[in-house]
Amino acid sequence: MTESASRFLHALAQTFSSLGLYVDGHPARERAVDKAHERLSELQEEHPTFKLTILGEDLIFDEIPLREFKGWDWCDRLSGAGIQRVEITGPVGRGDFEVFLDEAMGRLAGTPEATAAARPSRPTNIRLGLVAVKQQEEQRVAEDSEEQEKTDGRPELTMGAEIEAIEWIQQELKEGRMLPLLEAEALVRTLSRAMHDGQSFLMPLVHLKRHDEYTTTHALNVGVLSMALSEFIGLSKKDVQAFGISGVLHDLGKVKVPTDILNKPGKLTPEERALIERHPVDGAKMILDSKQPMDMAAVVAYEHHIRADGKGYPNLHYGRSCHPASDLVHVCDVYDALRTHRPYREAWSAPKVLGYIRERSGTEFDQELATAFLDMMEKWESQIALVTSRDQELPTAPPSTPVGSPATESPVLEGVPTG
Repeated sequence: MTESASRFLHALAQTFSSLGLYVDGHPARERAVDKAHERLSELQEEHPTFKLTILGEDLIFDEIPLREFKGWDWCDRLSGAGIQRVEITGPVGRGDFEVFLDEAMGRLAGTPEATAAARPSRPTNIRLGLVAVKQQEEQRVAEDSEEQEKTDGRPELTMGAEIEAIEWIQQELKEGRMLPLLEAEALVRTLSRAMHDGQSFLMPLVHLKRHDEYTTTHALNVGVLSMALSEFIGLSKKDVQAFGISGVLHDLGKVKVPTDILNKPGKLTPEERALIERHPVDGAKMILDSKQPMDMAAVVAYEHHIRADGKGYPNLHYGRSCHPASDLVHVCDVYDALRTHRPYREAWSAPKVLGYIRERSGTEFDQELATAFLDMMEKWESQIALVTSRDQELPTAPPSTPVGSPATESPVLEGVPTG
């Protein structure tokens, strides 16, 4: 396949993700559409007309099976939405490209009728739909796939869009608007896709240098670590997603804390400390005020600073156990917080943080979850990718321990209600 075809397909996938993540008119959404259309124009300089066909797990560019995209998750999603072929018959302007994207997103969302009004009455040079395939053609494609010379291309995966999504969600809350649940859920789905690259598994942890980006990157990292730990102990996909959302939203209440207090290099006054320690209550209230079915996320926001021995904050009037999701997010929260440089202290090394968690297992941290976290970080150390800029491309993840297979027994999490 040509390099330009690969670039277009990766940009198209990123555009579909961005369209599902951002509201109409959002700058990140427009940038994604611009990039994909630019990549299409570059491709059409080499191939003015072409067909993309999905045959099971295979993606065919004209008559060439694209081995790089075999088993691509977008093949299943597009085919399931009735998009098995995209045909380009001539020059495609940006307007026609947007119409194509709208129709494709409508089909992916299960609402194709919602995009009918946007379709132009004139014919366009980009069409999509089903394709009938004979059995012998499928066999030929499979044989050709074996003959196709293997390429080492891969999607240009970065964390830029996810960082912008968190910033946008937090800004919405700062300006007094409701928590955008759909965007939060879409963010977790894109994080999950970034973590699962083909048959490999990756934990992308963002370490940006600016102090004012801490709340953004911390939310992403706790979401990633929470999903990773959930998968490591063998929770269901549904629970992993729910724990991921809880991890991403656990610190929402900090949007009400002035930045100069969050980043204060010196000792906090009692009043400043009290304001910071209100963020679990404020975060839980924001989630509940959204009137969305996110009870578990609200509980985690409220409880994530309560220790296994009952200490921490908010102060409980009577002793009780926290929700298992709160205990899980708590250990992920502390790990990322201590690994990050803050104005009032240097970042701790990974061994020092893991030693801290080990020493406080059973007191500050739930013993079973602390043990599982330590085991995960030891076994999946090679899966961690440190991201230091928004446009840094994620590396190809090496094969890992099969995700979803319990590495430790955690009876406390059996039958967790996700709420």
